[in-house]
Amino acid sequence: MGHGHHHHHHDHSHEPLGEPLDEGAAAARDLTIPDEDLSPAQLSRRRMFRRAGLLGAGLTAAGVLGTEAGAAATPAAAAPGGREPKDGYLWLAGDHHIHTQHSGDGIYRVIDQVRHGNAYGLGWMVITDHGGTTHARIGVDKVNPDIVAARKAIEDTLVFQGLEWNIPAAEHGTVFVAPGRREVETLKEFESSFDGSVKDAGANTPQNEALAIAGLNFLAESVRRRRIPDALFLANHPSRKGLDSPHEIRGWRDAQPSIAVGMEGAPGHQAAGIPKPHGPGGGRGYYDGGPGADSFPGYPAESYRTFGGFDWMTATVGGLWDSLLAEGRPWWITANSDSHTVYGDTARRGPGGDFDADGRYEDPVHGGVPNTGAGDFWPGFYSRTHVGSRAFSYEAVMDGLRAGRVWVDHGGLISGLVVRARTAGHGQRGATLGETLHVRRGDRVELTMEIALAGRPNWAQFVPTLARVDVIQGDVTGPASDRDAFTTPDTKVVQSYEVGGNSGTVTFTYRLGRVDRPVYVRLRGTDGNRSAPGLLGAGVDPHGPQIDVHGDADPWNDLWFYSNPIWILPRR
Repeated sequence: MGHGHHHHHHDHSHEPLGEPLDEGAAAARDLTIPDEDLSPAQLSRRRMFRRAGLLGAGLTAAGVLGTEAGAAATPAAAAPGGREPKDGYLWLAGDHHIHTQHSGDGIYRVIDQVRHGNAYGLGWMVITDHGGTTHARIGVDKVNPDIVAARKAIEDTLVFQGLEWNIPAAEHGTVFVAPGRREVETLKEFESSFDGSVKDAGANTPQNEALAIAGLNFLAESVRRRRIPDALFLANHPSRKGLDSPHEIRGWRDAQPSIAVGMEGAPGHQAAGIPKPHGPGGGRGYYDGGPGADSFPGYPAESYRTFGGFDWMTATVGGLWDSLLAEGRPWWITANSDSHTVYGDTARRGPGGDFDADGRYEDPVHGGVPNTGAGDFWPGFYSRTHVGSRAFSYEAVMDGLRAGRVWVDHGGLISGLVVRARTAGHGQRGATLGETLHVRRGDRVELTMEIALAGRPNWAQFVPTLARVDVIQGDVTGPASDRDAFTTPDTKVVQSYEVGGNSGTVTFTYRLGRVDRPVYVRLRGTDGNRSAPGLLGAGVDPHGPQIDVHGDADPWNDLWFYSNPIWILPRR
């Protein structure tokens, strides 16, 4: 269905995309400013925004069938750090999975992680120390002053407080909230009441699955009652141990679609695959185990490995992620560092202290020798989650994540991505990532892709070369009868473009043809170093990512980017 063409051009300019919001509106929408710090006029405006559903959880992701694309919005203005808007949004790189000395297996101070993330270009970060008894008792309280101090010290990076939830009956997940007076209180109660480690609820039982849903309900109710401005949950390294069953993922999304919005498409710990003696010699993401007693029995052996550094659920065309998208479920992917101990760093955990008593380790000290046994990178050094944000604010980043305006990359493979689906020949703005384009049945639809190539060295000091871009398309068939389904038969790579360049901008147009049924499209790109037919066959995915080799998987030699989807729905 359809064909494509492309052309190259070099363009390093930015077009003006509108004037900034007036200061009163900006202050009213900035939820880091408490109500009592606003002027009467600003407070009145904030109340108006709340009544209109334009703050916090008011901007929730609807199901695909109820989502219109291209809603009128004030274009984004330039943000701190010299960030300029593109296609009406600030595309802010970020990381929602970062550990500190307040984790039982962490080392670094909050400010260490934030300074590095800021230096590597991140516009937002989430501190997610491990949930557990000690963290719930004192860790949530202890880390907060460090986060507040980092927010003041590094003003052009937004720093959220969150935690890594031990999901009852499942794996780990990021839970984070928008800043506010009750962020600590709410996270503490959530962790004490719903953490699988705290509640001894790790086993794969219906009761524990219900406890996970209850935790999501608690977050949603906390937002509804304005106890906190907003909250989000994303599943972390979902295939690593096989604990996140398909029906649990569907259950989280169905229970609270404004809270449970996605998963790590690529896990952290990407340095773990660097071969010995120069690296740890393990599996990328530490995906080097196998099934256990609580693993979902239907998952195949290859699901416990990564593919081009990406989780099996995401990397398999026609696999679990696509099965959710084919149902019309908005479920987004991210890519994060999971930074605990950084590869090549000389810091070591400070001596003395008692983690169980103090809720933290002592500050790190210089160890003298680079740690080549560590499996992590600094936030922003290798993995990036790019969010299309309407403003430089906590609420706008959360709204962008919730809306699915997200693409991810490894190693700086590309520096920018703008994707639009529109009715051919109509010249309208159309739909971007995470949105739905509604068309008349039989309308011709085209997908345009504008890709800013790398152009300068990444943090490994080479300029990545984008070799190929793939368009992946699937039919939207509605809810699956089997809630443990993890394949869908009508998704495949429909077009590939050879690129072979590393400067300027390339533009491609894929023509879907006349659309007579609901479909979705998503993108994937690669440096072309390691490809193989996909797990569901060459007819579905002729040149997908190869399975990563345990002990021999240098992440810099295998770079990919992925986008979230756009749906195209013909009106009946």
